[in-house]
Amino acid sequence: MMYNQKELENNLEANCGKTYQQCSISVMDTIADPNISFDENGVCNYYYEYLAAEKKQGLKGKDGERKQLEWAKKIKTKPGKQGYNCILGLSGGADSTYLAYIAKKLGLNPLLVHFDYGWNSEIASQNVQRAVEASGFDLYTVVMDWPEFKSLQRSYFKASVLDLDVPADHMIFGALFKTAKKFNIKYVLSGNNVWTEHTLPKSWNYNKFDLVNLKNIHRTFENGSLKHLPALGLWQYAKYQLFHEIELVNFLNWQEFVREDILKVIEQEMNWKNYGGKHQESVFTRFYQGYILPNKFDIDKRKAHLSNLIFSGQMTKKDSLEELSKPTYDERLQQQDFDFVSKKLGFSSDEFRKVLEQPNVNHEFYGTDQKDRMNYFKWMRRIKPITSILKKIR
Repeated sequence: MMYNQKELENNLEANCGKTYQQCSISVMDTIADPNISFDENGVCNYYYEYLAAEKKQGLKGKDGERKQLEWAKKIKTKPGKQGYNCILGLSGGADSTYLAYIAKKLGLNPLLVHFDYGWNSEIASQNVQRAVEASGFDLYTVVMDWPEFKSLQRSYFKASVLDLDVPADHMIFGALFKTAKKFNIKYVLSGNNVWTEHTLPKSWNYNKFDLVNLKNIHRTFENGSLKHLPALGLWQYAKYQLFHEIELVNFLNWQEFVREDILKVIEQEMNWKNYGGKHQESVFTRFYQGYILPNKFDIDKRKAHLSNLIFSGQMTKKDSLEELSKPTYDERLQQQDFDFVSKKLGFSSDEFRKVLEQPNVNHEFYGTDQKDRMNYFKWMRRIKPITSILKKIR
């Protein structure tokens, strides 16, 4: 089965009784999000949400430059072990590579942390080494315990839940904070930015830090443990944040972030090589976003990414529609990835196909950390005044 936009439009009208509609500005539509809303001009809610986020989080020109310099100065005043003053997660992708370039430009001394969970594409691994050589920064590689991580990923496939990226995303942040604590580093630089990554329907992913949900899924389908993985639930995050005073810093929100210009900069300054679409530095993520999501869940993540670029004035709707008319990625490579992923996770081709054909199940079916979350926010409200006083004393 291959993803087909036109078939989904017809199915929407035939089976759901809903008329297909696309945003007049972007490529978000009633297939991407059945709960999408439009104003009298056909403009969707995602456009207005983007504008609000840009106003709240984004800074350009002199204001952004001033903010970056202020934070760089602040970061330099708190060096950790071996003189590192921040952590920077380096995937080999465009955003993290550009962040390394910015860190060098600002005179920071980050410890580059690469998360090796067994799925790096060859070109991404090469990009990591190129960034290290170009920046002169030290590299610290966190290698996941593969049998344990493989078991965790297998359990998510068996559970038939939507967000198969939870295991990686959860452990990546766990590894970053664990490394920051190890080296007594107070700041973790984030490559997230409002200009290219804000737009995303809530139904397209799940809470990455719901440790209750993650453990239940793993226990139910693989009877596994997380002894050797850097799990990061609510209480672990609170400990890192409050007692070790580790902060996330979104440097890329504080500048003009035009993707095409960014790619040119890192190609010239960091010897970076383009690997294709967004987040395709990982073979697993490429297969998950380009094959599993559209074919199993009727989700084409390009709609959100392209719409975000439209909202930030970096792309036209016409060019975005042309991009969407193409396959999510090369169809021969999709088949190769199917075979590679199934084999690496220990499924036969038939088993893997059957797993992917299971009915979809909501994450919440396996339990959530809702009770912990309520207690967490109550606790945070009580302790916040105390931590504020302690910060001033320190």
